Amino acid sequence: MERYPDFRGKALLFLFFLWFIWFSNFSVRIVFSPILPILEDEFMVSHARASAIFIFLSTGYGMAVVFSGLFSGRYGYKKTIVFSLVCLSAVTFLIPFIGTFSFLYFFALLLGFSVGLYIPSAIPLITEYYAERNWGKVIAFHDTGASGAIFATPFIALLLLHLLPWRGIFFVYGCIFLACSIVFLFVSSEVRIAGSPWSIFRDIIRIPSLWLMAAIWVFGAGANLGIYAIVPLYLTKELHMDIGHANTLLGISRLVSIGVAIACGFLVDRFNLRKIMFVMVATTGISTILLGLVPVRHVGLVLFMQALFVTGFFPVGLLAIARTFKREMRGLATGVILCVSMIIGGGIVPYLLGISGDLYSFRLGIAILGVLVTLVSVLVFRLKELE
Repeated sequence: MERYPDFRGKALLFLFFLWFIWFSNFSVRIVFSPILPILEDEFMVSHARASAIFIFLSTGYGMAVVFSGLFSGRYGYKKTIVFSLVCLSAVTFLIPFIGTFSFLYFFALLLGFSVGLYIPSAIPLITEYYAERNWGKVIAFHDTGASGAIFATPFIALLLLHLLPWRGIFFVYGCIFLACSIVFLFVSSEVRIAGSPWSIFRDIIRIPSLWLMAAIWVFGAGANLGIYAIVPLYLTKELHMDIGHANTLLGISRLVSIGVAIACGFLVDRFNLRKIMFVMVATTGISTILLGLVPVRHVGLVLFMQALFVTGFFPVGLLAIARTFKREMRGLATGVILCVSMIIGGGIVPYLLGISGDLYSFRLGIAILGVLVTLVSVLVFRLKELE
């Protein structure tokens, strides 16, 4: 297919549409965070049990990104994305009927799986639609869908909670995903990659950079989604804020993250990708340590700074994956890296932070996580493909 040479007309509209799909996907995955205190009170569960929702979300997500990486290239990236959106619509329409907390784990697994099918198909699709010289800008802009969702979802949840019970929030998402699946079916072109996924998988897992990149992503995801997941619990249960104040603070802390993600997209097209990636990971680690150490009155400011740095990692990290792996490996490599990082960083990390909150305090767990993120930043210099 002929690639878009610039960002005019259809190229810009299609990019905005992909952005909205990623925004909605990411938003429904993290909407449990701002409503978690409500779920904890309604079902009368502990911090650890409530936070375990993110293990199931991330496990489903991890399973899906590997599945999508293995098969979506042959099946078709367009069909995979449509299937993802239809599944999301079905799951979000069913969640409001849950009456037992344990069932919520099952539906969280399905929800995570449905979300996870998207990104390993979206990145190869984007690199097919747009010229390589614009990959940094396009991928960075697309990734602002995630940072935009991280900023907006607490406010979306607060708005909808004024109008609907928490169960009604998922009906709204269901309608959005159903509409997106129909539109995407008609406006996109199919892209397939020939070749045996299993032979590519065997080649990929032998590449050292895959596991170095996965380790970096684990702690990047932990510092971002892990912290994000437990902040409402931390602020309401440990610092005794009301849920409106806690979610407002969480959303405001992500206010400038969209601009940071776009700025990183322009920077990596002009400067050394490895150095920028190192700075983002190292500063994320330091600010995460501070988040666990500063006095309560400064928590909001440090949360803002931590979000500022951690958001910049993801567009840089996605571009690093695109430049590290060949065209036929790109989707599967993205899937494997996201699988490992989301199961551990996006699932196990918030669960461990929840245990820390039950046994001692959220602060201790956050500070330890920050130390680990800072230490792992040096692995960036072992990625030979980024030289």
